[in-house]
Amino acid sequence: MARIGVLALQGAFREHCAVLRRLNHEATEVRTPAELAGVEALVIPGGESTTIDKLLDSSALRAPLLERLAAGMPAFGTCAGLIVLSASAVDATPDQRPLAAIDVVAQRNGYGRQVASFEAPVRLLGDERAMPGVFIRAPRIVAVGPGVEVVATLQGEAVAVASGTIMVATFHPELTEDDRLHRRFAALLA
Repeated sequence: MARIGVLALQGAFREHCAVLRRLNHEATEVRTPAELAGVEALVIPGGESTTIDKLLDSSALRAPLLERLAAGMPAFGTCAGLIVLSASAVDATPDQRPLAAIDVVAQRNGYGRQVASFEAPVRLLGDERAMPGVFIRAPRIVAVGPGVEVVATLQGEAVAVASGTIMVATFHPELTEDDRLHRRFAALLA
């Protein structure tokens, strides 16, 4: 059982905690550098990427989070969390500073605004059974660097990728009863 933190500054952090607890991990909400220091891995939930970016600074979490990521701490970003962990976002605000933890380029609201949100089956590589994908103002992965592995696709387009100890998804697996993507993330802790 791992102690996995969930960034609890904004977004669907409670839902991620519930999934991790269902998988018998100790899930703890992270809002301070001291709380970050006490976890083995971190989930960065969906929400609003520019808001999360600002809250990383106001909570004094940016520097210790960058240090932990550089030291190899596993992290899983969903929706806005993908944008936060990405190398860059093609349409980020001028003051937005992604953490560059994974070599992907994201496009904010890549599938459209709130009214264009949708659900669709996602294909997990290596698994015959599709999983439900909940796309809410979801970003798109528009480019991946070398060494980034596609984990899941939607109609042939990458919607979840991983590299080393970092995994990101454009959709919200925490809003379904399907925990396979969280299981794959937890396997990075082994």
